[in-house]
Amino acid sequence: MSNQDRDRDGQLDDETDLKTRRRLQRPPMYRVIFHNDDYTTRDFVVHVLMNYFHLTHAAATTLMLQIHTKGQAVAGVFPYDIAITKVRQVEKLAEKQRMPLKLSIEPDDGGGEEDEG
Repeated sequence: MSNQDRDRDGQLDDETDLKTRRRLQRPPMYRVIFHNDDYTTRDFVVHVLMNYFHLTHAAATTLMLQIHTKGQAVAGVFPYDIAITKVRQVEKLAEKQRMPLKLSIEPDDGGGEEDEG
């Protein structure tokens, strides 16, 4: 703000136009969920988690076991375009390998884990 915008007492001039700033909103986030099945191998799930979700071997193994025991687990939270791309890539690979692995996405309520890449 320049000195011309203030009167002699340092107060804002009544005729001064205040500029509004636009804030960029974060895109809505989506959870990528792996679903357990009786045929997809554990090694394949670990491979996918490491290569498409960039988890370490230990983290991928832990998550694979969670998927296996609880029936499903969240692999990451991403903007919609990234989430749906990861799902399509993994399901295409699974189909190529003749694995029935299924993934889904759901809106994130903000209370889960986050991973942006």
